[in-house]
Amino acid sequence: MRKAFLTLLYSGLSPKAPGTIGSIVALFLGVLLLQYVHESTLFLLSLFITAIAVKQIDIYEKEVGVHDSKEIVIDELAGMWLALSICGINIQDTNNTIILASLAFLFFRLFDIWKPSIIGRIDRDVKGGWGVMGDDLLAGLAAGIAAAGTYQVLVEFVIN
Repeated sequence: MRKAFLTLLYSGLSPKAPGTIGSIVALFLGVLLLQYVHESTLFLLSLFITAIAVKQIDIYEKEVGVHDSKEIVIDELAGMWLALSICGINIQDTNNTIILASLAFLFFRLFDIWKPSIIGRIDRDVKGGWGVMGDDLLAGLAAGIAAAGTYQVLVEFVIN
């Protein structure tokens, strides 16, 4: 059960780009959930999953002896859902949903791979579950803000 949770229903076991595959699964699950719950609920769910994941990652890392294994992608889910919950997505507006979900995904992957500033410091210096989850939470926060800003520029100068 722990492995299914940490690998996001085994998507983290993908032989190529497990983080990207996990992010895609998280994106689709997040957009699906937004059909039924408010963005604030998705935000709280990302924090709730983070609290559970930190403890489970600590246990898993002790069992396998590896920090931040590539197969652990529950951190992508928490970061992706955080980005979706704060970017201003409006699930009733299909164009808004497609554009903002795409922007949130692209910015999240950019920040998660590039790891600028404090995101990289957390990834490097913080051990255990908080180290695994922390950089993705900050990448999600940055991605949500960047997606919202980019969308506003697109609406102002391109879309309308």
